[in-house]
Amino acid sequence: KNALERAKSHLDFCAVTGHAMWPDIPDRTEETAFVVDFHQAGFEKLRAHWDEVAAQLAACNSKELVTFQAYEMHSSEYGDHHIVSPSDSLPLIYRDSPAQLKEDCKVPALTVCHHIAYTPGYRGINWDKFDETVTPLIEVCSKHGCGMSETAPYPYYHNMGPRDSRNTVYEGLRRGYHFGFVGSTAHHAGFPGSYGDGKMAVWAEEKTRESIWQAMLARRTYAVTGDRIECEFSVNGAPMGSILSPDDDAPRRIEYRVKGCYKLDKVVIFKNLRPIHIDEGLMLFPSPDDNHYKLRIEMGWGNNKTDLFRWLGNVTVENGSILSVEPCFRGRSVLAPSSTNTDGFDDVNDIDSKLLEVSAQRASWQCFSVKNVSPLHPLTSSVILELEGSPETQLTIDVNGHRQTLTVKQLMEGGYSAHMKPYHSQAFKVHPIFTETEYSVSGTLTDDTHGGKDFYHMEVYQANGSCAFVTPVYFG
Repeated sequence: KNALERAKSHLDFCAVTGHAMWPDIPDRTEETAFVVDFHQAGFEKLRAHWDEVAAQLAACNSKELVTFQAYEMHSSEYGDHHIVSPSDSLPLIYRDSPAQLKEDCKVPALTVCHHIAYTPGYRGINWDKFDETVTPLIEVCSKHGCGMSETAPYPYYHNMGPRDSRNTVYEGLRRGYHFGFVGSTAHHAGFPGSYGDGKMAVWAEEKTRESIWQAMLARRTYAVTGDRIECEFSVNGAPMGSILSPDDDAPRRIEYRVKGCYKLDKVVIFKNLRPIHIDEGLMLFPSPDDNHYKLRIEMGWGNNKTDLFRWLGNVTVENGSILSVEPCFRGRSVLAPSSTNTDGFDDVNDIDSKLLEVSAQRASWQCFSVKNVSPLHPLTSSVILELEGSPETQLTIDVNGHRQTLTVKQLMEGGYSAHMKPYHSQAFKVHPIFTETEYSVSGTLTDDTHGGKDFYHMEVYQANGSCAFVTPVYFG
């Protein structure tokens, strides 16, 4: 219930994916007892409550939040997979492989391979047994890290081990497989879409279960690590995920558009994993014609490890308008809630962060934060405002009573921060404003080289570390 309430506050669609089975779980010994017992207890809990879980997900499906039924199969042989279905009749069944699970559930379903880049045989993907008709979507990033390539940001540092070159997305593409890229949160503590843990983007005709499902089947998906970077990508008019017949005599026209949420670092177009075009963020400067802007307000810090600190903020605009507000809310970061873990209670992420008001002239929000896990692992929350106006547009920013009025021009020159107490305090940061020419690019290029079974994909990197990985268009 809490997970669905959190999802409603900031997502378009979600699946709450319980851990269900591990067919080749290690034998129970003195050394493995903790792992075996912990997982078996979790599997039994889902088994006992499956009807209740499925009913709540079905009841929650609406125009406000589209839901899918799902659960997870661990596997040393095949790698961990989620089974996902648009049917509220998805049964909880137990099988030895993703293919058997999909076949025997007797409802429309697909599987998604989860945290693929772990060591082969150690619950990473098994490319030798991969079946793209069963698993059309591959998880690129999640709380576990990014499995795109050996040099991708966000390496694996979970206790399950490091990232392995043999199990990356790039390796699967080198082998000639066709699949879509997705992100997952893998939050483990009831906060779907917790900022910075990965999300899935879908190009669908409308916000309905059936439309999103059809887009997933067609691989019209991409992954984001944090910010909701908008990406369009097509080759010869065919969108991401398409599989086209090779035509060696015809040039290939690549079209793309990126609308970021922060200053872009670079946008790279790849052919067969080799870059053929780069938009360099260092060369993107504000233009006198810019009238769209992005403003990020970030809240958190402090020493409140367990108690939630409440933030109330609002922004009022004069001589301009607010076009949209993107919530970037985080839950408590808990990998394995349990009765022996003080953060492991059922309400660990019953956190009522939400947008309170969004209009052309005013936006307000409420969110909560706890202490950052470490200087390199933030638990801050943010809102991102998209604005229309001019350098003279005035913004009055109020966060927990700290009020300041500045122009867009002043905020383009730099942001500011403020603390709630004199020392080791909760704090907020108003980031510098960036203009549309700094966070957006688009273009068209032509590949005249003769090819065969080629594939083209796009990767987007922002200056704040957020990334997007866009599913290829395949030939052959």
